[in-house]
Amino acid sequence: MKIAVIGAGFAGIASAKVLTELGHEVTVYEKAPDVGGVWSRTRRYPGLTTQNNKDSYTLSDLRMPKVFPEWLSGEQVQSYLEMYVEKFELAPMIRLSTEVRSAQPAGGGGWDISVAGADGETTEHYDHLTVASGVFSEPFAPVYDGVDELKAAGGTILAASELHDLETVKGKDVVVVGYGKSACDVAVEIAKEAASTTVVARQLLWKMPRKIKGVLNYKVLLLTRMGEGLFPYQTVRGPEKLLHAGGSKMAGSMVGSVESVTTSQLKLKKLGLIPKGQFTDIARSTVSLATEGFFEGVEAGDIAVERDTEIAAFVTKDGKPYAELANGRAVPADVVVTATGFKQELPFFSEEIQDQLTDDNGDYQLYRQILPLTVKDLTFAGYNSSFFSPLSAEMSAVWIGSHLGGGHEVPSTEEMEAHVTARLAWMRERTDGHHARGTNIIPFSMHNIDEVLGDVGLDVGRLTKAVQWLLPINPKAYASVTPRLVAKLAATKS
Repeated sequence: MKIAVIGAGFAGIASAKVLTELGHEVTVYEKAPDVGGVWSRTRRYPGLTTQNNKDSYTLSDLRMPKVFPEWLSGEQVQSYLEMYVEKFELAPMIRLSTEVRSAQPAGGGGWDISVAGADGETTEHYDHLTVASGVFSEPFAPVYDGVDELKAAGGTILAASELHDLETVKGKDVVVVGYGKSACDVAVEIAKEAASTTVVARQLLWKMPRKIKGVLNYKVLLLTRMGEGLFPYQTVRGPEKLLHAGGSKMAGSMVGSVESVTTSQLKLKKLGLIPKGQFTDIARSTVSLATEGFFEGVEAGDIAVERDTEIAAFVTKDGKPYAELANGRAVPADVVVTATGFKQELPFFSEEIQDQLTDDNGDYQLYRQILPLTVKDLTFAGYNSSFFSPLSAEMSAVWIGSHLGGGHEVPSTEEMEAHVTARLAWMRERTDGHHARGTNIIPFSMHNIDEVLGDVGLDVGRLTKAVQWLLPINPKAYASVTPRLVAKLAATKS
């Protein structure tokens, strides 16, 4: 087939590699001037790092360089993707600085893709379209009163992904909005140059230290099947039944002990930063790794945190911009950096297509996070954001390749709709709606991979899974999946 892929982050690059190995003609469109997606140099903010150690944040068939540190910078992740493109000779099929303006279903099947790039605007027909533009592609910008007044007083407001250097904040009073990892990461770097740094957090999140008590690596706790199994899945099976027997007492006590140690280690009580609820709430949205230097900065007075509040409006006092908070306080705000999440939007699709892709709650109706229920010749890669996003995206690409090659059957539309509806209802309830329109599957990364590979009939063996139960997931264990799919489809054709 002639296939178009939108996006050149992990999902797009993995899709290009897998689908090309299966004999398809692939073209990847990327509006940025480089590969990387969220890790592109056009979107990296100061302090951007991974939440994973380097051995778990890779595609299956290329390890991170040994010289890279355990916790990777954004620049290093982007460099890794460039290495991947070079190793597998993907560059000729990637069109950088080329934006997809519209994707329209063609009358006889497939898609007509209109793009704007160096050659102007062109339209080309493809048999199939894979959307890999990412669930973190477009920053969500809160709407505030008084933004014009802020700007008139010389103030600046921008998303964290738009802050590329610290000159913008040097000597300024800065407000960072949010309390996720990106907000805390960027606040630490900003505090090194700014006159003042205030983090405004509508809701505090539990943070996980990289090393518990400075010894036990976080990856051993949560980047394993046991760590994932501490939280009840939609259907509890196998060893997880033991963890959740008796009203989840065993799992609850294990997570509770981590809460106690984390509270003490990060000095949350002393700093007045104990989140509401319990540590188990990390499964309601996403686990946020504690940024090195953040709580130390709060303790030293370099970073102030206004908790359980939000910006009500921007005002000017004596010619200087301030952010008035809902708690009644006002903080100086020469620069406002919003780290408030992302919109899961697909602007190249018509409103009619977008309505077919989502339910009444606006959540994506995708079987296995991949296949739309009614829109033909279309799949999604990377719409299963997880602890192991590169590997999850790669296994999505394997599922897509098998589907296009007739390697497995999918249920009827009615069966898929029932499955998706039940899953989304569970996700909404479990996360209180914080599931990125149905695309965030954390912490159930491996459950999703198991389901995807189970469909394809190419799952890894029991011994591999047993090792993963106690040791951090190593993507290399899945390096044979694509070659096995190639052989399987070739045998079917012969």
